[in-house]
Amino acid sequence: MADVAIRLSNGVLVATLRRAEARNALRRETLDLLLQACETTSADPKVRALLIRAEGKAFCAGADLQEWAEAEAQGTLETYGWTERARRLVLSLRALQKPTIAAIQGAAVGAGADLAFACDFRLMAAGASLRAGYLGMAYSPDMGGAWLVPRLIGEARAKGYFLRNDKLDAESALQWGLAHEVMPDDAFDAHAYAFAQTLADGPTIALGLTKHLIQTSRERTLDTHLVEEEAKAKVCGRSHDAGEALDAAIARRAPQFQGR
Repeated sequence: MADVAIRLSNGVLVATLRRAEARNALRRETLDLLLQACETTSADPKVRALLIRAEGKAFCAGADLQEWAEAEAQGTLETYGWTERARRLVLSLRALQKPTIAAIQGAAVGAGADLAFACDFRLMAAGASLRAGYLGMAYSPDMGGAWLVPRLIGEARAKGYFLRNDKLDAESALQWGLAHEVMPDDAFDAHAYAFAQTLADGPTIALGLTKHLIQTSRERTLDTHLVEEEAKAKVCGRSHDAGEALDAAIARRAPQFQGR
């Protein structure tokens, strides 16, 4: 059985971590399959949103310790390829021009939490939790968390999250700004899929360009950003969905976006 199950449903590509017996820890195969899911999301016009979820009690326990220990025993810890795969995955998630959602139904620790931070949205079940985890293994972050988290919640809180290594329950994560919504445990899967479906039903081109504008805004002055906004707006204006939105507004009906 593959580490990640992939299915496409009404424009939502659902990537399910299914190593429940290993708390969905990320080994090299897992990272490769998640990267393939990103590549499919990017290339396939039928895919309009990516939802990453997990089976079992944990969302993801971080790096696979068994694989880690084997690499250490073989003297290949710094070269066995885990970090390179993790790096490519984070960059791919950030670069996707389609919405990405992490559905956290249980504990997300270390790189498992960082996987969620690389997504656009983090939905948490009421019983889920986040924990940096790195210091418990005498390691510093190695899957983008120290870059992503300060941008989500600021430097001071990011230091608290990483350096104290405390477990954050779902409500605390919501208050800190690390989660977007907290949902009941018993209806979590249905709520998470409905959330992803709403995004998949949206104007995909405009969603992707808006995501890009937000993520790159710190690289520009306001003047140059306004120029970039104008360029992106022109692209949106040439899309099918922009014409559909205008027709729907005039007809006073809900638009039916096609993602093109």
